[in-house]
Amino acid sequence: MNSTIQALTIAGFDSGGGAGLQADLKTFQERMVFGTSVLTALPVQNTQGVKSVYDIPLSAISDQLKAIEEDFSINAVKTGMLFTEDIIRLTSAFLKQGNFGPLVIDPVMVAKSGHALLKESAVQALMEELLPLATVVTPNIPEAEVMTEKSISSKEDMIEAGKMIQALGAKNVIVKGGHHLEGNESSDMLLLSNGEIDWLSSERIQTKKTHGTGCTFSACVTAELAKGFSVQEAVHTGKAFIQAAISDSIDVGLGNGPTNHWAYRKVEQL
Repeated sequence: MNSTIQALTIAGFDSGGGAGLQADLKTFQERMVFGTSVLTALPVQNTQGVKSVYDIPLSAISDQLKAIEEDFSINAVKTGMLFTEDIIRLTSAFLKQGNFGPLVIDPVMVAKSGHALLKESAVQALMEELLPLATVVTPNIPEAEVMTEKSISSKEDMIEAGKMIQALGAKNVIVKGGHHLEGNESSDMLLLSNGEIDWLSSERIQTKKTHGTGCTFSACVTAELAKGFSVQEAVHTGKAFIQAAISDSIDVGLGNGPTNHWAYRKVEQL
């Protein structure tokens, strides 16, 4: 049996390299986990926004999933952009029939440019088909508002939203507070399967170089779970990883630039 830790990302493409599969694979590599991938959709995008989205044939997605299953020993899975109801149902059926370790769901819905990355008709399928399989689900505030159909404007609202999402079947829920809530701190709320609440706070960085933050954070959590760490440990590492990636910025692109995927490596060396 190969002892190399392996993770799978099922997600969309980013021509600009800052989000989607590219961000996931970069993050897996930084966390010393071998990354495999299944492409679900082809957004044409850069730091200035999504230009268009091309469909991937469902048969091609199915073939990719089978190719992974027959050749790799997957220790954890992350889903990102799934785009349509059919893709969600295909992914759910695949995950149910195998043993691929913990599942992290990043419920990707809208790009920072405002372009929809999940069709409205697919939201219900995401909640009904995938959430009950999730070890961790990582919505930001706008995504949590869609999932709960409630406005979130306070920490109390974040807790309530987390409980509502957990009631849909997800074992652990982290509602990320980088959107909307004001103040000098960015606070994320982790609701664990045992009902414990853990707040993770960090300095709010004023920057437009945040492209791919959600993908990168959830990919780091996935990598840590693949290595056998607890959900709480994995989320804390993910928080530190993304904080470093945002704080130690790089100069790429003309729009919402990407995070720095190698920044946390430098923090660990201090």
